[in-house]
Amino acid sequence: MSRMTRRSLLSSAAAAGVIAAGRPFAAMFQMQVENGRPAPQDRRFRSAAVDAAILRVKRQIADPMLASMFERCLPNTLDTTITFSTADRMPDTVVITGDIDAMWLRDSSAQVWPYLQFAREDTHLAEMLEGVIRRQARCLLIDSYANAFTRKTSDPALSWARNDATAMVPGVAERKWEVDSLCHVLRLAHGYWKATGSARPFDSTWKAAAHKIVATLTEQQRMNGPGPYSFQRKAQAPTDSLPLKGYGNPARPVGMIFSGFRPSDDACIYPFLIPANLFAVHALTGLREMAAAVLNDAELAQSCDVLVKTVPAALARYGTVQHSEAGRIWAYEVDGYGNALMMDDANIPSLLSLPYLGACAGDDPVYQRTRRFALSPANPYFFEGTAAEGIGGPHVGLNSIWPMSIIVRAMTSDDDREILKCLRWLRDTTAGTGFMHESFFKDDATKFTRSWFAWANSLFGELILTLAEKRPQLLRADLRA
Repeated sequence: MSRMTRRSLLSSAAAAGVIAAGRPFAAMFQMQVENGRPAPQDRRFRSAAVDAAILRVKRQIADPMLASMFERCLPNTLDTTITFSTADRMPDTVVITGDIDAMWLRDSSAQVWPYLQFAREDTHLAEMLEGVIRRQARCLLIDSYANAFTRKTSDPALSWARNDATAMVPGVAERKWEVDSLCHVLRLAHGYWKATGSARPFDSTWKAAAHKIVATLTEQQRMNGPGPYSFQRKAQAPTDSLPLKGYGNPARPVGMIFSGFRPSDDACIYPFLIPANLFAVHALTGLREMAAAVLNDAELAQSCDVLVKTVPAALARYGTVQHSEAGRIWAYEVDGYGNALMMDDANIPSLLSLPYLGACAGDDPVYQRTRRFALSPANPYFFEGTAAEGIGGPHVGLNSIWPMSIIVRAMTSDDDREILKCLRWLRDTTAGTGFMHESFFKDDATKFTRSWFAWANSLFGELILTLAEKRPQLLRADLRA
């Protein structure tokens, strides 16, 4: 997200008169920070199945603070960010990120992901999720290169994006090209289909959006030139713009997909973002399955198949590096000329998150070596402090740990001791709010960014649900040690 301070977010949103849960935006923001969950009548969307799961799982959690955090975080997206309607008898759902009144394709997909497991038993929830899928399809038909969209096409772009040198169209909130945005959309659609068995959202509009996704990813292999996308912004931070007339740094067209920006919304240094390309292969594999089984679209299946074969071949040849300490591992970014950026960022897809996304097996040797690298001082964005240790990224600067990275570390670990350590860090770094934040200073969790960051809250809720299912003994553990 944009590098805005909490104060500037509040003042700009309040001045614009943004409404959330029937309250002025600033008032809702303060309620989030100070009072935990909104009162039942103020909640944006309620799911009987999610409420029942909260009660059931809370009883399994021995630590009172951790239980309270789960009760607040899991429904945070439903409580505060959803606008659901049935326009023209079709579900329509807008999902804002929290403190920014816009719908990111990535965030909206990830925010509702933990609710898929309850959709079969809760038809109202399934309808809301269908609305997200339908809204995302319409957004993609507006512009498949945009990362974020406004509620209405008549709404202005985000304040920091209105003067960007790129092909802005009505309905686009920000136009940073990120491979993972399209991958998250496909992941949600495939996950919904598998969870519910329903093909209802996948009509002609969604089918057209799916074709556009594949065409865009193919176009950004740049085998026949740079393609139509370029982006430049006048900003103090160089990570907010792309060099060389907005096309990004050069890379050899080897079959991987070019990305302008990372899932942090920071500009790539080398255009081949490895975790995003690995995620793309997995997402396109799911779409290929849907093209055959749901859409009856052989052309789409074939187009997916081409990418599913060419991208992994390029990844195998150019995506790994022999690191002096870690051995053969995945790079974070490469350019196909032999240059590589050795780091990991907290935002998903990250190298650390690959098994969580289904992009590789958790016991894959290359992943395991990469994981050890990412969680070590060899990664320049791995920080160890008195409050916790974890991965951050350039988006908020050095020495800031993202709770998201601690959650993903726990989600990708088979070591009970490591998972318990992560649970303690997460419990002890909310600065008394009971919610996840974007980041916090490694030595003082009261110095944090973004009090209302729904994606991180959903992810924490998902972690607890996963532990309740697979490692319930850890939720019963004494975390005081």
